[in-house]
Amino acid sequence: MKITIGDYLINRLKELGIKHIIGLPGDFNLQFLEQINKAEGIEFSGASNELNAAYAADGYGREHGIAALCVTYGVGDLGAIAGVAGSAAEHVPVIVITGAPPLYVKRHNFKVHHSLGDGDFSNITKTYEEFTAVQTTITQQNAEEEIDRALRAALRYKRPVNIKIPSNLSYYCIDVKNEPLLPGSHASDEKSLEETAKAILDLYQKAENPVVLVDMDVDRFEVAEEMIEFVEKTQTPFAQMTTGKAVLDENHPLFIGTYKGKDTKENVKEKVEEADFVLSVTPRFIEWNSGTYTDNLPQEYLVWMDKDHTFIGDKVYEGVDIKDLLRKVLEQAEESADKKNLNSKQEHKFEFEPEKNINHEDFWKRIQGFLEEEDLIYAETGTASQAAGGLVMPKGAKYIASLIWGAIGYTLPALYGSLLANPDRRQILFIGDGSFQVTAQELSRILYNGLNPIIFLINNDGYTIERYILGMNKAYNDIPMWNYHKLPDHLIQDNKMLTFDVRTQGELEKALEEVEKASHGAFIEVHFDKEDAPEALKKFGPAVANFNFGERGLEDMDEEERIEE
Repeated sequence: MKITIGDYLINRLKELGIKHIIGLPGDFNLQFLEQINKAEGIEFSGASNELNAAYAADGYGREHGIAALCVTYGVGDLGAIAGVAGSAAEHVPVIVITGAPPLYVKRHNFKVHHSLGDGDFSNITKTYEEFTAVQTTITQQNAEEEIDRALRAALRYKRPVNIKIPSNLSYYCIDVKNEPLLPGSHASDEKSLEETAKAILDLYQKAENPVVLVDMDVDRFEVAEEMIEFVEKTQTPFAQMTTGKAVLDENHPLFIGTYKGKDTKENVKEKVEEADFVLSVTPRFIEWNSGTYTDNLPQEYLVWMDKDHTFIGDKVYEGVDIKDLLRKVLEQAEESADKKNLNSKQEHKFEFEPEKNINHEDFWKRIQGFLEEEDLIYAETGTASQAAGGLVMPKGAKYIASLIWGAIGYTLPALYGSLLANPDRRQILFIGDGSFQVTAQELSRILYNGLNPIIFLINNDGYTIERYILGMNKAYNDIPMWNYHKLPDHLIQDNKMLTFDVRTQGELEKALEEVEKASHGAFIEVHFDKEDAPEALKKFGPAVANFNFGERGLEDMDEEERIEE
């Protein structure tokens, strides 16, 4: 079958269920954008800058499973790279399509714009090498092979990939076999699969205190269904890491809590660290989710599953796909008749006082009751993520934060992307004023596209999380004060998004009542004292200061800037 290179790539993206290619136009990608405009069932969705576009693609990928981002060469690539790196860190497959200079420019090493003007085009590829699973430049000869290789790698490894299409080639025709992409997992080696399943079950059957530990890759590798089936069939309790929050239902009777090294509740810490069987999917401990590296998993009893191999103790089993392996274990595991209820979640009663000014303790107690099953809930790095980490997510809810990359400003454009992927799902964002100012333009895109999220703007007059790390009253943690709740009316004509300016509990309650009845989105600016913060953040800040600066680094702080732990 004859087809143009651009149309072939578009058809492959449609085959993956991608309906929006997010990005920005630039002179090197305009011809490809014309092909997108002519295609049915897929469209180009613009963002306000390349960083926002990359974050939006990440959000789209988390909700849909894979996303596409399109930028122009050089300035577009480097504008997007911080977001692409975040997708790499948190294992989100994003197809980064770069409109590159014409192929003859590269062959002759011509000096062109959007480059360093030196005829060298290797530097952008080298940058992508650090953050993508595949980097490829398309030619008429390699188009089918290289496009398919990149897409399969993104699906297999759950990482971004970069496809450069020279601007003069997207309309070139190629002959293709018109076969399906076959994005499914590779077939496991049968002998290795049997051996691995047997080794897991042998270890499990000897265990008296088994546990499952959940991190984000349970979601990324799409094995949450298998993991909860194992938990329920065997009645094995499960804990989560902070980076695996709400991947499995936090209301489940076998959920015991969050594991975070020394910062874990004692009963959960004991169950995890003294377990004689721990089943986990690529747990990744950083200082934030490990109690500053105080995690202490029993390595000899750890079953550590990756996409295509598994560690059991210090032995590695190759050639086993994780989904195949979990299905094999489930087939052979004995069902437990001993039904347990180990969940000890606590109800935090909210005392309503209409005239009382909002504070974090009361606000988050009230928000707990506002959340609903199946919500998609974003919490921005900082105040919001520290507070939301302590909420119990409703059944079926998805929780998204920049939990490893830790980028401020990530969630607003990511919300835009996930709304494009699933506009009918109720999606809620909690974002601080400092983070909002980083990527605020994307609110206009949300409004322009008629999307209807619920956005809580936490106005605490600056970088409160940074204040609790260092410099409580220093100017470097201050930001310009905006009238945030007025922005929707200024960003777009005929704005239909509800807006609220909230300072008291009574005003918050009125806003929530109106939001519940509304058919359009809502923007709720909530005012807090700049030194008010969730208790988790008050502990987090000094711990970060000690980790980052050490005792000598803190010696020069003014006495009033010190924050006692």
